[in-house]
Amino acid sequence: MKRILIVEDDESIAELERDYLQASGFETKLCFNGREGMQEALSGTYDLMILDLMLPGESGFEICREVRERFNTPILIVSAKRDDIDKVQGLGLGADDYITKPFSPRELVARVRAHLSRYERLVSAKQGDVLVIRGLKIDRSAHRVFVNGEERTLTAKEFDLLNFLASNPNRVFKRDELFREIWGEESIGEIATITVHIKKIREKIEVDSAKPQYIETIWGVGYRFRV
Repeated sequence: MKRILIVEDDESIAELERDYLQASGFETKLCFNGREGMQEALSGTYDLMILDLMLPGESGFEICREVRERFNTPILIVSAKRDDIDKVQGLGLGADDYITKPFSPRELVARVRAHLSRYERLVSAKQGDVLVIRGLKIDRSAHRVFVNGEERTLTAKEFDLLNFLASNPNRVFKRDELFREIWGEESIGEIATITVHIKKIREKIEVDSAKPQYIETIWGVGYRFRV
């Protein structure tokens, strides 16, 4: 049975989420403040986390940041805050999805199922040296990339960048972080290098590079690989 952590200071909302999730076959744990939520979240015993942003003790942003540094567990933010900047910040810290209150409990359950399913497919696909995500296949040992069975030729750095992003799905990386990971040095004056490489990768793997389905731009933050 999948275990879901709910961190929400409004007890009525938390209990509503719990009731719908339990009725759908999930085991749940409720935390009503940020400190308890942080402790439970870092235990590494949950399959998915539902976080409110405005919490006493520790904010949902802080919990999201700490969890994402350790685990790839799906994180779903549920908040009354409607500003785009909060959504961008939450996604930038590694959250997988964002729902604004009030919301449909059935929609919440549907999103929980979808993210768990995607995560399970990704974990299964990552076993061994071949990573398969939808129509994209990355053969790490052979340094080859296929899209719907057709091989695409990438340079060494393009391959390394694509492989790194795909191996860390739904996590947003700043351009300087990506440069440090792939080139092994600080990105002083070289931020544009990442932008150019992302553009070239999209042209090779995306059906429509203007509407990418794999590498997503999080404006003002960086890039993430969607699963």
